[in-house]
Amino acid sequence: MDKEAFLKKLEIELKISKNSEYTIRNYLDCNRKFLDYLKKDIEDVTTDDVKQYVVERLDKASSSSLIVFLSALRYSFSNILHKDITLNIKRPKKEKKIPAVLTKDEIRKLIEVIDTKKSRLMVSFMYACGFRVSELVNLKFKDLNFEEKIGSVRQGKGKKDRIFNIPEFLLEDLKIQSETQKKANQEYLFTGPKGRLSERNLQKIISKAAKRAGLSKEVHCHTLRHSFATHLLENGTDIRKIQELLGHSDLSTTQIYTHISREELKKIKSPIDEVMK
Repeated sequence: MDKEAFLKKLEIELKISKNSEYTIRNYLDCNRKFLDYLKKDIEDVTTDDVKQYVVERLDKASSSSLIVFLSALRYSFSNILHKDITLNIKRPKKEKKIPAVLTKDEIRKLIEVIDTKKSRLMVSFMYACGFRVSELVNLKFKDLNFEEKIGSVRQGKGKKDRIFNIPEFLLEDLKIQSETQKKANQEYLFTGPKGRLSERNLQKIISKAAKRAGLSKEVHCHTLRHSFATHLLENGTDIRKIQELLGHSDLSTTQIYTHISREELKKIKSPIDEVMK
């Protein structure tokens, strides 16, 4: 089997399994780079080939990148050639990095510099509800219940549905956007000239806005989600409620935000204030 046939089969398998666009793009990219590196038939690839590639090409890569690469190869070779060429390769421990978070003032600046009304609404909505970018681009106007002021994320990460509250601040704009899409015979809440928006469209909007706002931090779509959770925690929202709003299946995933909430840390008084009073 040649490289292109292998990659085409992989793409089909990934789509049948309902993987996200992000996963499909990453897995195809990892396999393509690996196969470009090899100088042998795909059927003859061994675990030693994978180890050699890791040493030569991924020596300085992060643990997360290496884990994704090994997962991509395991998925492709297991599903297409029915063998796991990563079976005896030990996975590195995933690095526990504290995510970047914007302050409330930085969020305001980011939103205010966005020129178009629709782009500003998308970015505001993503922050307001803590959406993953894939969840926002897949949101349909029928998923919004304006009478109850709630909406539903259908089959988010982990194939889990969840509800979200529609903020008062965005209520009227979202109603107008829904009506506009309905009249245009569109299914999704937000679309572009070529139909449903891609995740890259949103990232470009946010990257440009961050530069215009003069933010020194590296800002991604997921930064808005991190900021949403952190700001809720700073406002005193119970962490288990934040877990439900984010759609985390495990509380330990949500607890990372307890490490980055500066406002909560500021509330902790040193015992010396009591001792020496």
